[in-house]
Amino acid sequence: MRSMPHRFSLRIAPLLIAGLSGAHIAAASCAPPPEDGTPQWRPALHYTPQRNWMNDPNGLVYENGRYHLFYQYNPLGNDWGNMSWGHATSTDLVHWREQPVAMHASATEEIFSGSIVADTRNTSGLGAPGKTPLVALYTSAYKDGSGHAPGTQAQSLAYSLDHGATWQPYAHNPVLTLDPESKQFRDPKVSWYAPGGYWLMTTVVADAHVVKLYRSGDLIHWTFLSDFTLPGVPHDGALWEMPDLVPLPLDGDARRIKWVMIVNVNPWSIAGGSGSMYFVGDFDGRTFTPDRVAPAGSDPAQFRWVDHGADFYAAGTFSGAPSVRPVAIAWMSNWDYAAKAPTTPWRGAMTLPRELALTTIGDEPWLIVTPAAAFDAWASAGRPATRLDDLSVRSTLTELPAATRGIVQRITLSLAPQGASRAGLVVRRSANGAIGTKIVYDTATRTLMLDRSQSGEANFSSAFSKQHIVNLPLEHGRLKLEIIVDRGSIEVFANGGRVALTDLIFPPRDADRIAVFSEGGSATFGELTVTRLADSGDDNHVCASRQAPPGGR
Repeated sequence: MRSMPHRFSLRIAPLLIAGLSGAHIAAASCAPPPEDGTPQWRPALHYTPQRNWMNDPNGLVYENGRYHLFYQYNPLGNDWGNMSWGHATSTDLVHWREQPVAMHASATEEIFSGSIVADTRNTSGLGAPGKTPLVALYTSAYKDGSGHAPGTQAQSLAYSLDHGATWQPYAHNPVLTLDPESKQFRDPKVSWYAPGGYWLMTTVVADAHVVKLYRSGDLIHWTFLSDFTLPGVPHDGALWEMPDLVPLPLDGDARRIKWVMIVNVNPWSIAGGSGSMYFVGDFDGRTFTPDRVAPAGSDPAQFRWVDHGADFYAAGTFSGAPSVRPVAIAWMSNWDYAAKAPTTPWRGAMTLPRELALTTIGDEPWLIVTPAAAFDAWASAGRPATRLDDLSVRSTLTELPAATRGIVQRITLSLAPQGASRAGLVVRRSANGAIGTKIVYDTATRTLMLDRSQSGEANFSSAFSKQHIVNLPLEHGRLKLEIIVDRGSIEVFANGGRVALTDLIFPPRDADRIAVFSEGGSATFGELTVTRLADSGDDNHVCASRQAPPGGR
């Protein structure tokens, strides 16, 4: 492709000091991490611990004005192991503070994934006068000396009477196990089922591709309800993990509740490796029945996916969140190559929090996934923004003006491919064009692609897949895109959240340019706005959004 000059008309919105004051106040209480390891890929917008390995989000709960994010964590190193629960808190889903490790692995037990609810009715009897218990249900992975066969997995309980700062294990753990015991029985997600007036748990027998449903009146004693499984689903050797059963009003109508069963699968996802599948159906208090299931032997593309990128796994929703729509978050990595990700002294990050909705598209309900309203409000609050007039590009690539350069950005636009065979953007582009991540729309195949084949460091693993594609028709001849760019990731939301793609990237620090392109004809880029969300050296923002000193609240 040949680059040609174009005229640009741009408008730069001013930086509003009030819009940033909260971040600076929060930053003042903690020091930025040392510039060791790979700071060029340390997220500015996404939660990651200061150091060491993290994976699945756990214990997602909102209580006493704060969001709690617990997660699988290795306190002793930057590889998987010694599984414990790390902990971070936020008041706005944007600025996260790292807390001390909540629950530590021991010589006889590791603390695998699980969930937390605020037991406001004290159904468990674990509360105290004036103190609502936070109750965690988690998987105990037993080792030698535990009284269980090594490798056994069962569901245990712990509770907190100080808003999640300290945790007390239940005296009679585990509270739920299989007979005979299993090495694949894990990941309890608990919610309150209001129509029945009881607690509902989803958990899995991972290697059998079974979601098991239970009920309880006190969070301690559990009664089996039913199994959800799909015989013949073509992913032998895969695991089902981290299930979540979520009620959603169809098209915003509270009288038409449908249930979404999220099942995280590894491997066999739509982008290769691990990913988040979902089913829409009905739940009668006992059994979940999906509306639509692809026939046995179907390709992964015939199933529904929460995200079509490679780096979205273990998705779960926050219990008790005050937002109108459920808020979900996921681990931003992939088991295919997570252990080889080239970041240090940490490894692993979370996606942006996202809101879930259910909308009828073509006579079927589809999950709509968008950045959480809290993030949208923060990103829109007086940030410096460059707005370009409509730009027509014909069979060429054009770099945008210098005012659009940056490495932590939100990009919004409306793309009309018109006569072009392919059109899109290149973000995190180097000055010589050798590095860049492409977002490409193909008009013939009606597909959207995120292409990270030239995004930077990509040779750390042969399983680091390069291109991720999803079917997506235009709407009135246009494709609306919201693209969140961080130091080491891209999140793309298309057509109002009908499609999401999330990918890790590892570009050099100076790859800070944006270009637009078309192939085989003209395309128009309208309503193009680039908002700077952090500066390249904005350590204060990173500190405020990520961590507090050890023991800080």
